[in-house]
Amino acid sequence: MKISRKDFLASGTKYAAGAVVGAAMVEGLVSNAKAGPLAAWPYPYQTLDPEKVRILGHDLYYSRGCSYGTFAALATACKDLIGEPWTSFPSEVMVYGGGGGAGWGGTCGAINGAAAFISLVMTGADATALESEVYGWYTQTKLPTDISNQYGREQKYTQNKYTQDLLQNISGSILCHASIAEWCKAAKFAESSTERKERCARLTGDVAAYTAKVLNDKFASTFAPLFVTPTIIAECKMCHSATITAKMECTQCHGDHRVGTTQVEELGGVPVGYELENNYPNPFNPRTRIQFSIPAAATVDLAIYDIHGRLVRNLLASEHRESGRYAIEWDGKDNAGGKVGTGSYFCRMQAGGFSATKKLSLLK
Repeated sequence: MKISRKDFLASGTKYAAGAVVGAAMVEGLVSNAKAGPLAAWPYPYQTLDPEKVRILGHDLYYSRGCSYGTFAALATACKDLIGEPWTSFPSEVMVYGGGGGAGWGGTCGAINGAAAFISLVMTGADATALESEVYGWYTQTKLPTDISNQYGREQKYTQNKYTQDLLQNISGSILCHASIAEWCKAAKFAESSTERKERCARLTGDVAAYTAKVLNDKFASTFAPLFVTPTIIAECKMCHSATITAKMECTQCHGDHRVGTTQVEELGGVPVGYELENNYPNPFNPRTRIQFSIPAAATVDLAIYDIHGRLVRNLLASEHRESGRYAIEWDGKDNAGGKVGTGSYFCRMQAGGFSATKKLSLLK
């Protein structure tokens, strides 16, 4: 069969295109064959060093953000110990979580990355329990932690953007926008500041370290959850649908609408320094008086914790106070207005760079 030069050229073009596509398909198949089958889920896990993970999380925050920082810190530690499948896993998939999810201010990227990692090494109810613990710990812990501030001062990170202590506060919420806004308001730094970015870097390291701790405990069969859903959540159902199974307090966004909030008494006199005095009476039932002094205007946090370190009552939550001597009463109730049980509690005060803790005993 004779074909014209025009037909030959047209056909040749089709055959050439087909050859290119075919070659690309073969190359893809070969590439996939080299990569091997996908790893079985859940991924393998070995005991991690929380402090190594803390430093990795802080430093990786400056690479691709908080969500990536937490996840990649844990994944990198596993890669160093285990190798595959961690060596091939693209931690970059977690970049989206930065800024509360593509900058939308939703769930904090640090705990988003933590939950994703937990779900990769654990399944079902066990994974949910650990994720809930990390979320709850995040809402009730002063962040950045003392150890993160210490690492910053001692320049133990490889990314030393800021080498002073940062104000610590309790977010009360897993939401990025609430957590950052509350900290910026208390610390008096702009969201765009170096200090705020370093706060999130240290927080990312803290979340990664705590995630490693609870995973270590779980795999060692020693995990005991500390987070208990605040009883104030029952009040939230008055506004929100009863079908919502939320565990967050609402005061960060909606204010404290509860009856019986604590009042601070100004005692007068000139303080000579920062001081948290022993409460009186102690032991007590049902009330005790706590006095404190600040020599200069400062943001004051005063809170009651139980023996497990769980927040019981916020007496002063990042409240600005002028220089002076003050007194406040604790009525033996938690943040929801419920009476706490007999036992030992701790009152912790933070103001400026000052921090002190006193032990209280409630007897009934």
